[in-house]
Amino acid sequence: MLLSPAYTYPDQVPTLLRQQGYAVLSPQGVCELAGCTPAQLQALLPSWDDLPPDNYLKDGGRYRRRRHSCFVVDDEWITQVPHRAHWQPVEYNALHGGMQRWFEPMEAQVVAQPAWPRLLQAMARVASGLKGPRPWAIEAHQFRIDTEGGIGRPTPEGAHRDGVDLVAVFLLARAGIKGGETRVFEAGGPAGQRFTLTEPWSLLLLDDERVIHETTPIQPVAGPGHRDTLVLTVRAGGFQGD
Repeated sequence: MLLSPAYTYPDQVPTLLRQQGYAVLSPQGVCELAGCTPAQLQALLPSWDDLPPDNYLKDGGRYRRRRHSCFVVDDEWITQVPHRAHWQPVEYNALHGGMQRWFEPMEAQVVAQPAWPRLLQAMARVASGLKGPRPWAIEAHQFRIDTEGGIGRPTPEGAHRDGVDLVAVFLLARAGIKGGETRVFEAGGPAGQRFTLTEPWSLLLLDDERVIHETTPIQPVAGPGHRDTLVLTVRAGGFQGD
């Protein structure tokens, strides 16, 4: 049986992030937080059917497809920066850290959708509420984890931090799979929570300084399946690797 997350209201997000380091919003809560409609969010989804393979997986897997683009949000101003590599130090990603990973950028028609800037601005507002107002460097990752080869691993690096200020994980689709349980732990203690995101456009927000997180592997139920997510990482002071 899947354990459902405890959803919160958008106005409770700052308090929960300060108290426990994470918060979970329902799809309706995401719409309220970002000021957009369900239809505007749904308009982003077709692009997940055209993600190129991730050719950097060190475990030899072929289960992950992704695109990656970077933005700076300064109050109401959003700038998409020139395409750049995704880089993390080994301290935060023992499996893929220290590598310059060049993924294909997000497609222009996705970035041009009305919901896109509203999602970025909403995450910047949450980060400013948590850490104080400032420009925010946001990396956007479109992920599809599939089970065509058997098992798919959403977080092959295991439980981890990302080396940023805020992590936002939007669950977009679960099709023909089991597993994919989200686990959130105190970075400096034993306490933890586990649940499974199942509703399209439900959202997990994480104070990356305070918690570590992972998602368990997925397996097919009957024929190949997949799990789609949008991950936004929000960081003050520029992008990692600058």
